[in-house]
Amino acid sequence: MFVKDFRKGFYDAIQHQYLIFVLKYLFINLLHTTILATSRTLNHDNYTSARVLVLVGFDVDALCACRILQNLFQSDQILYTIIPVTGKEELERSYVENSEGIKHVIMINCGGGIDVVETLQPEDCVRFYICDSHRPVDVHNIFNAVQVKLLMKEDEFDNLPDYDDLFREDESDEDSGNDSDSSERSTKRKRFDDEAIDKRRERRLWEEKRTKFLFDYEQFTTYGTSAALIMFELAWKMSKDTNDLLWLAILGVTDQYIHYKTPRDKYIDDVMALQSHVSRHNHRGDDDNIISINCLKLTFDEELQLALYRHWSLFESICHTVSLSCKFKVWTLKGQKRLHEFLAEMGLPLTQCKQKFASMDSSLRADIKPLIQSHMEKYGLVAQDVIVPSFSAQYGYKNKLCAMDVTLSCASILEAIDKGKTPTDNFLNAQDILQRVNVSAMEKGLETAKKQLQAIVTQVQTFLDMHQVISAGPFLYAFVQEGTHDVKYFSKPQCLMRLARYTLEAHCAMSRNKRARSMPLVLGTPLDIEQGTTLVIGIPPLQMDDERKNFFGKAFEQAAASTNSRTLHDCFDTFVMEMKTEDRSKFFDALISLLQ
Repeated sequence: MFVKDFRKGFYDAIQHQYLIFVLKYLFINLLHTTILATSRTLNHDNYTSARVLVLVGFDVDALCACRILQNLFQSDQILYTIIPVTGKEELERSYVENSEGIKHVIMINCGGGIDVVETLQPEDCVRFYICDSHRPVDVHNIFNAVQVKLLMKEDEFDNLPDYDDLFREDESDEDSGNDSDSSERSTKRKRFDDEAIDKRRERRLWEEKRTKFLFDYEQFTTYGTSAALIMFELAWKMSKDTNDLLWLAILGVTDQYIHYKTPRDKYIDDVMALQSHVSRHNHRGDDDNIISINCLKLTFDEELQLALYRHWSLFESICHTVSLSCKFKVWTLKGQKRLHEFLAEMGLPLTQCKQKFASMDSSLRADIKPLIQSHMEKYGLVAQDVIVPSFSAQYGYKNKLCAMDVTLSCASILEAIDKGKTPTDNFLNAQDILQRVNVSAMEKGLETAKKQLQAIVTQVQTFLDMHQVISAGPFLYAFVQEGTHDVKYFSKPQCLMRLARYTLEAHCAMSRNKRARSMPLVLGTPLDIEQGTTLVIGIPPLQMDDERKNFFGKAFEQAAASTNSRTLHDCFDTFVMEMKTEDRSKFFDALISLLQ
């Protein structure tokens, strides 16, 4: 069930039950012992049943939403337990292990796509609050009016079927009559059989329509409003919003954009909504221009869409930015020459461009954006390839941090491949990046992000040089070869997503086939060589960028079912799955047949 008012239907409900719990134990213990004993009782075993369980998905948006919620809970002294979950199986296991005495469960960017009541089998008193940007949301969660509360914007569900189209109660087929006359019983039995046949026919037709309604609703994977933005709006309505929470909301919206989850129009709408909050929190009069050394200041501006250029060299940044590198085709000699011409025409010496951006001549560094804007048309660049509206944060007199750079840094740490580090360790390390005082964590994240981008570009160049992007008819496909040096980076869903997108854009830039932009891509990479598994992702064609609808979730399920392929659909993004490498051939044959 959708929650109309997030404050009353969600936060106040949790806070109210928590206060009742505390008052009840205070009252009971005051009757029997001292306040000190009461305090000891509340601080130990009895607090267990007052805790809120928070299950958090593994993406930057979920991490930022979690941080905002933590801030609200800490301000109201509400106890909570945070468990990061990487997939559906871990979600189920984490709930079972931590559900004792829990009355409220919050799911952030996880749980929306499964029937949580059927899957988790909770007690009747447990309430689930789901703030998940993944679409579609399971219809059982939507129409469960008791145990499931959806913290989502209802107007985003324009294709939701009606309740009567999905659920029905069958009338009893039992005959309650008790006639003694055999002929009368025979007549009634015949009439009863006719009615039963009609009911079965009606039932079959209804089930066929239900299947069609569900398929139309579930056939595409999309994304709704950022979970971090939802949580920030809750804090705003409670008058607890701050610049720090606003920055977290900005990072959540940015994460959706740089990982190709929302179209540019949706991103700009969210940015405009955030910009009004930035203006409100960062407005300064003429007599108040001094910034405290520990003050966070946010600014809105048109940002160069260059990967980590403030922390890299300009040349390396262009070569590792998807849109610009594909426009120049920097992996070819001709493309490198064209890039050199572009830089020379702007009056930027190559020696300056290849050194760290912060070390460039200050006059050149200040003019980078207007220079690129004034020369981009001649080289076939369009504004959306180069410029994107975004935000920057500045702590006192320290260097500015661009939202896209921080998001990439945080995402790289979430999917770090350091030996001995568990996903929970990565989650905690990623949280450190969001703390303004932890400069070393930010620098480590930026270096890790660079390594990921370098691995992606190297792999894309290998695909192109070896002609490994192959047309299967209705889609393109490519596979990362076993033994590839940086293959471990691609065993993570978000990094694999960026590799797939880079591969598709690079292939379309090089291909002479006019149909290339209308063809989706399926990309596979070795996951576990010992177990013989492959991680597979499917992304939509470039011409569907205005909608960002992905149809591979349902297609993967149907192809696997029709061939009995051994697959695991554990990821919250349904277009990512694991499969046995041995079943790859028959699975792809079925997928080709299905999509033709």
